[in-house]
Amino acid sequence: MKPVAVTTTRRLSMGQKIAYGSGSLTNNLLPAALAIFMFFLVTGFGMDPFLAGLLGGIPRFFDALTDPIMGYISDNTRTGWGRRRPYIFVGAIVTGILFILLWQMSPENGQTFNFWYFLVMSLLYITGNTIFSTPFIGLGYEMSDDYNERTRLMGITNTIGQIAWMIVPWFWALISNPDYIFATQVEGVRKLSIVVAALCIVTGIMPALFCKEPPLPADIKERPGITAAGIWNVGTDVFRNLGQVFGNGPFLRLCVATFLVYNGFQMVASFSNYIIVYYMFDGDYSLANNWLTWEWVPTLFRSASACFATVNALITAFMVIPVVTWMAGKWGKKQAFIISTLISIVGYVLKWWGFSPENPGLMILPLPLMSFGMGGLFTLMMSMTADVCDLDELRNGLPRKESQFGAIYWWMVKMGQSLALVLGGAILKWVAFDQNAAVQTTETLTQLRLADIIVPASSAFVAIFVMIGYNLTEEKMKEIKAALKVKR
Repeated sequence: MKPVAVTTTRRLSMGQKIAYGSGSLTNNLLPAALAIFMFFLVTGFGMDPFLAGLLGGIPRFFDALTDPIMGYISDNTRTGWGRRRPYIFVGAIVTGILFILLWQMSPENGQTFNFWYFLVMSLLYITGNTIFSTPFIGLGYEMSDDYNERTRLMGITNTIGQIAWMIVPWFWALISNPDYIFATQVEGVRKLSIVVAALCIVTGIMPALFCKEPPLPADIKERPGITAAGIWNVGTDVFRNLGQVFGNGPFLRLCVATFLVYNGFQMVASFSNYIIVYYMFDGDYSLANNWLTWEWVPTLFRSASACFATVNALITAFMVIPVVTWMAGKWGKKQAFIISTLISIVGYVLKWWGFSPENPGLMILPLPLMSFGMGGLFTLMMSMTADVCDLDELRNGLPRKESQFGAIYWWMVKMGQSLALVLGGAILKWVAFDQNAAVQTTETLTQLRLADIIVPASSAFVAIFVMIGYNLTEEKMKEIKAALKVKR
């Protein structure tokens, strides 16, 4: 029997963690900016709202097909630079260029031309983004095999990723108000897309340049990766691997719990803006956009909604994530998730008193508690998914499937987000919200405020029960690593 390399515990330098986290900024900034820019397809480029909806939905179905395939390709790639880094480097550059080209349209081209141009460019952009993001996620799962180091890595990664959510809320004001920088909305979208793409290219290539991939076990390293002769077997292999992924009980719990917490939050994410404008400021957008009246605050930075979103990201990044990381090291990842989610439920309930017309500043009150929901979710779930990959190797052998687990996890998040947007619209219709009315009825606002609390709180509560049966504790992971060491 040939000697087999045995992986030892891998601790990471702060430089390695920051380099990997830089890629998370790219992974968050692109979809966040895309969501803001999509609004201006209608108001700036003159796209029919139905066609704009199709342009938002069709690429997601394409994304659902490409993610698992790219995961398989990355997991089975053999190069001198590793399984992930070449794709991350090329994918970051290609994605940035395609994001710029995506928005270089003109209203004068006509609606039909712009629809097909945007659709084709969206599919190309999605492909480029998949080439980057799927191997990037897989790299994070395998950078360390230490139970707590994985959480520390994901904590720093999530912190850096929150920078995107501090920046993006202000894009709306920059683009929509001609008194600021851009004369028209079209000009604003075109030029900001270049700024976003340049930043994403620079931060996106950081993991490829400065992060180290762990060496492959000798018996896997000597096997051929994807070859031209075996390309026809890719589809069969992908479906077989998907069966193994979906047959992993702990992983399914992570997926269901994430679906509940994240999409319960996303379903009502826009409600805060409506409550701020129509309940706290009685439908007066001018007052809502000039909430901060201090003279030293520039007009651009006075929006109540943007301040709410930015403060939320700041609290998540610099207060919540470090606390969640500490709790995971102290009491375990499952316990940290349960505690964080319970804290977030308390925060959701406090929104009833926080959104106050008499004292608008109280809207900041629930944020430190609410932020434990999202801040804890992805920090812990990404770390636990890395643990799940160890369990899969023990059960199903090599090659490891980090990118495929990541692809399925994030595909579930993306599809759930699409469903959440649909259900959120249904709730707005159910509470009789009238987007054309300057003032909403008292009954509508009361029901809207209740939905804003009940939906995320109840889905988070169910997620806690889902995670009670999760059994990959630190002690269990030590047993799995010992068994893997023998098996290898």
